[in-house]
Amino acid sequence: MKAFAELYARLDETTSTNAKRDALLDYFSHAQADDAAWAVYFLSGGRPRQLVPSRVLRDIAVSTSGLPEWLFEESYQAVGDLAETFSLLLPESSHSSDQGLAWWVEQALLPLRGLPPETLAERLPMLWAQLDRQSLMVCLKLITGSFRVGVSKLLVTRALAQLADIDSKRVAQRLVGYTDLSHRPTADSYRRLIAAESADEHAQRGGQPYPFFLAHALQHPTDQFETLLGPVSDWQVEWKWDGIRAQLVKREGRLWIWSRGEELVSDRFPELMALEHSLPDGTVIDGEIVVWKDQVQPFALLQQRIGRKTLSKKLLEEIPVVVLAYDLLEWEGHDWRNRTQGQRREQLDTLVAATATPVLRLSPLVEGSDWLDLDRQREHSRRLGVEGMMLKARDALYGVGRTKDMGTWWKWKVDPFSVDAVLIYAQAGHGRRASLYTDYTFAVWDGPPDASERTLVPFAKAYSGLTDEEMRQVDAIVRKTTVEKFGPVRSVRPTLVFELGFEGIALSKRHKSGIAVRFPRMLRWRHDKPVEEADSLATLQDLLG
Repeated sequence: MKAFAELYARLDETTSTNAKRDALLDYFSHAQADDAAWAVYFLSGGRPRQLVPSRVLRDIAVSTSGLPEWLFEESYQAVGDLAETFSLLLPESSHSSDQGLAWWVEQALLPLRGLPPETLAERLPMLWAQLDRQSLMVCLKLITGSFRVGVSKLLVTRALAQLADIDSKRVAQRLVGYTDLSHRPTADSYRRLIAAESADEHAQRGGQPYPFFLAHALQHPTDQFETLLGPVSDWQVEWKWDGIRAQLVKREGRLWIWSRGEELVSDRFPELMALEHSLPDGTVIDGEIVVWKDQVQPFALLQQRIGRKTLSKKLLEEIPVVVLAYDLLEWEGHDWRNRTQGQRREQLDTLVAATATPVLRLSPLVEGSDWLDLDRQREHSRRLGVEGMMLKARDALYGVGRTKDMGTWWKWKVDPFSVDAVLIYAQAGHGRRASLYTDYTFAVWDGPPDASERTLVPFAKAYSGLTDEEMRQVDAIVRKTTVEKFGPVRSVRPTLVFELGFEGIALSKRHKSGIAVRFPRMLRWRHDKPVEEADSLATLQDLLG
C-alpha cells in the first residue's frame, strides 16, 4: 500500500505528462504483479462500490479522532474531501504494514462490505493504525469509492506499452473491459496486459470488445467546411443518435454487449440477446442502443430502463430498444479495423440485411449536395430526436480513442438549448475548489413578468462553464448574499442571472419544476440582465415542444 500511496502523491503533485509517465514507469517496474494489477484497475478508472456507508464511516472517524462532531463537520466543509478530512483528523501513525496493494484490497478492504457497524468500529481503527497519513488517505478513498487522481487511462496505456516495449494500441485493446465490475484484477491478468504479442492472441479474445473510436467536436462555420474538410463526397454522413454507444460481440456461440464505458450490459437489454442466434460467429458491431417506437424516442425514456434493477415485462413492452448499427469491426473472425470506412459500411449493409431482425437496424446515411444542404437538414435534428450529424471520412480506418492517426470522425452537433436562470443555492466544490462555492442550483420563474405574485422554481444544477476568476467573483457574492445555511448548502438572495445550456429536456415527476434537463452547464454570466427578466417555466415548456 505504501508504494501505491507514494505513486498517488507523485501523480497528484504535478501537471507534467512526462513526470506522471516517469512515476508510472517507476512504480510498475518494481511492483509485484498482483499489486500492479490492482494499480492498473484504479488508475484506469475502476472503482468498486462504496465499501462502508458514509454515515458509519463518519461515526467511527469522529469517535477515533476524539473530536466533537460539529468540529469534524466544519473541517470537512473546509477541506471538501471526506477521505482527506479523515486522514488529517485521525491520530497519526507510523507505517507498520509491509503488505502490498493487492493484500489490502482483497484481504482488508473488500471484506468490509456488509459488516455490521459494531464490527466495523472494531476493525477499521486497527487497520488505520498500520498506515501513515498518505497511505491512510488513499485507503479511505478506496473505502469510499472516491479514488481518482490526475492521470488518464491513455497515459497508463502508454506507460505499460513503454515498459513492455509493445504497441500502445495492443495494450489499449487488452485493457478494454478491465475495469468492469465483473472483472477481478489478478497477477495473471496484469501479465497478459504486458505480454509479448502473439499470432493467436486474436483467437483467444473471447467476449472482449475493441477500444472505441471517438469523434472530435466540429465547431467551425459551415462556409469553412469546404476548405477544412474538402467536398461532401469524401465523407460518410449519419445522424448523431442520443442513446448508449455499444459494441455487440458474437464469438464462440455467445453474445456480449459492452457500453462505451467498458461495462458489460448484456443483462440490461434482454431483447437484444436474440441476436445471439442470428449473428454469425466472429462478428463485432459498433452502434447505438436507442428506444424505438416507429422512430427514435428521447433519451429520458432509456434512462428509465437504465435506472431499474428489475426489468418487468411491462417495462420491456413500453420501452423497447433496438441497435442502430453504424460500423463493423470484426467479420468472420477477422479484425476489420484496418479496412476503410467505406468497405466496413458496405459489408455492414449486407450483414444487417441478411440478419433480418427488427432489433438490429442500419443507421441511415444522410445525403446532401453540399455542406450548406447538409446544414439545412441538420436544423431538423431535434424534431428527429437526434443531436446533429456524424461526419466520417470514407477512407478512415477505425482508430483507438480520440485520435486522428488512422482517420477522422467529427461530431457536428446542434446548438444546445438555453435559458436565462437565477442562482438560488450554492455549495462548495471538491478538491482544489473546496474553499470556493462553485456548485450552483438554478431556478426560473413560475409565472410571466406581469404576474401579481410569482416565485422562483429550481430546475437544474451546474458547476462548469465559468473561468477561475468568475468563480472567485461569484464565491464572494454568495458569501455576501447568504440568507440561510443548511448543511453544506447556502441559500442566497437572488441577484445573479446566468445563461444555462443543456443537451436535452424532458418531463419529470421527480423534480419540483416538472422538468429535467440533460448535461446543464453555464454558458455565460448575464451581467446585462436583471433577475426579474430571467426566463420562466413557460420557456422550458415551450422547449419541450
